[in-house]
Amino acid sequence: MTQIVSFIGLGAMGYRMAAHLPQTFSEVRVWNRTFEKAQQHAKDYGTQATSLEEAAQADIIFSCLPTSQDVEHLIATLEIKPGAIWVDCTSGVPASAKKLIAELKLKDVDYLDAPVSGQTIGAEKATLTFMVGGSADAFERALPAMQVLGKLIKHVGDSGAGFAVKAVNNMMMAIHLCAACEGASTLKSHGVNVQEAFECINASSGQSAITTSILPNRVFNRAFPSTFALALLAKDTGIALDLVQENKLSAPIIASTQSLVQAASNLVEAGSDFSTLAKMYESINKVTIE
Repeated sequence: MTQIVSFIGLGAMGYRMAAHLPQTFSEVRVWNRTFEKAQQHAKDYGTQATSLEEAAQADIIFSCLPTSQDVEHLIATLEIKPGAIWVDCTSGVPASAKKLIAELKLKDVDYLDAPVSGQTIGAEKATLTFMVGGSADAFERALPAMQVLGKLIKHVGDSGAGFAVKAVNNMMMAIHLCAACEGASTLKSHGVNVQEAFECINASSGQSAITTSILPNRVFNRAFPSTFALALLAKDTGIALDLVQENKLSAPIIASTQSLVQAASNLVEAGSDFSTLAKMYESINKVTIE
């Protein structure tokens, strides 16, 4: 395609996501705070490492940064090409999306909150799920670019809706993770062979993606590969709890899970994978989940 596309933020997800764009678009610009990473991406995948200002002059601009605050600070410094669409894949705050869509509209720029799910393997294989908030027209215009990166792309509502869906999704994942760690700890303390037990569970009604994939591939084998930081999960569960509190809903499981995830995040080293939440239960219960 003749449109110019840029990708801002080449972290664990962004680096892999941006790699697919040159297969479809003739000019793909990449930028990262550590510019050497952008240069390496250009060398690896045929993208163009550019300045942030040049990246902001693309027709479609993807961003994938740690927080909405990072995105807001970055956008505040830029002159963005009129008519562009900013597709923000950050796991962000719904209120920030509503603020940015209003601000950018004054500059004739559309903004979509478009967080993704699927972890680094999904980014690598271009099988991510996009949950997108914003105008239906901007969604349709940006859809071909998102389809290069993902398998399931859904417009879930107005501005902020994408971020809300991602926060609730990650909260539900955290609930499953806590439940699975508590279940595994209980079984281990009773002398049960945990790995064999979870094969039974995975053929029964207690199974989830946590029990079928995360526990066996990260916890039972003690690998804890760093793909999605526990601190980022704590940020997302915090966003989900904020949504509950904003509407004065009753959600005691969400509230309890947020406390547990934040407590676990405070115990581990910076950058530790979300699966290291299991170590908090191991420490409290004095059992090893393996």
